[in-house]
Amino acid sequence: MERAISSITNQTYPDFECILINNNSTDNSPKIASTLAKADSKIKTIEESKQGVVHASNAGFYQAAGEFIARIDADDEAHPERLKLQAEFLEQHPDFGAVGGLVEYKSDFHNFTGFKKYVSWVNSVISYEQIKINRFIDSPIVNPSAMWRKETGKKHGMYKNGDFPEDYEMWLRWLEAGVKISKVPKHVLKWHDSKNRLTRNYSVYSDDAFYRIKTFYLSRWLEKNNPFHPHVTVWGASKISRKRAQLLEKYGITIDAYIDTKTTRQIDKPLYYYKDIDKAGKNFILVYVRQWHAKEQIKNFLHTRNYKEGEHFLFVS
Repeated sequence: MERAISSITNQTYPDFECILINNNSTDNSPKIASTLAKADSKIKTIEESKQGVVHASNAGFYQAAGEFIARIDADDEAHPERLKLQAEFLEQHPDFGAVGGLVEYKSDFHNFTGFKKYVSWVNSVISYEQIKINRFIDSPIVNPSAMWRKETGKKHGMYKNGDFPEDYEMWLRWLEAGVKISKVPKHVLKWHDSKNRLTRNYSVYSDDAFYRIKTFYLSRWLEKNNPFHPHVTVWGASKISRKRAQLLEKYGITIDAYIDTKTTRQIDKPLYYYKDIDKAGKNFILVYVRQWHAKEQIKNFLHTRNYKEGEHFLFVS
């Protein structure tokens, strides 16, 4: 916690308040926070008795006096120019409601390759157009790297409680509402990983939870943007891909067929070898292949067949 607070108090941007939320802490954190607040007038402490990150984060939001709101978790570390870079972006781009930034992955562990791959991917998704088109793959913004206008949170709502990751749901909801989000193309946060991180230990951050909430917003996107609605074709016929794609059926989406590199799978829908797919304009393809190395190969292949991302196909895994 002290590392995170120190990284904020040492910001090059001078005009800010740092709100520390005690959410029923059982360690020495409240005492440390109180001592720091007495020594620095920019630090303010508040209590939130309702347990959970949603209640704690929202309490800080509604107590904040500033025009811009920035998030940071107790185990992370902001780069010295983070607030300056992000505040300047929002000041210079009044049509944008939120801004993120690149993150550095920090961990004492050596076997969390999935997290590292996610960080590599999320750091490649920078512009509003990239964030908008890639938002159904995974959360395009690292929550503790974000800054947004207070008016954006008031207008479109803040974090919600549910069986889903609260930050991903908020980004999907804001993007659906037309909120423009981008990133400053510089590192703004050292994202420290640990065995105790909430994203590793709570069911609302599980893969199943991510797919449930993304499927809900994806179904709404398809209704507005798929010219063949409610019909789709799914690329990826493995058992896990089919299971995730079938979540769409709850929302009235019809899966007409599957595409795969293997034609020997025994499934209850038509199965097409990928080189035999229709030309662009005959269907809408949702790519449920999760392997990072395969995504670029699939995109390149579809481009050779004149498929345009967002118009003829979309990556959703």
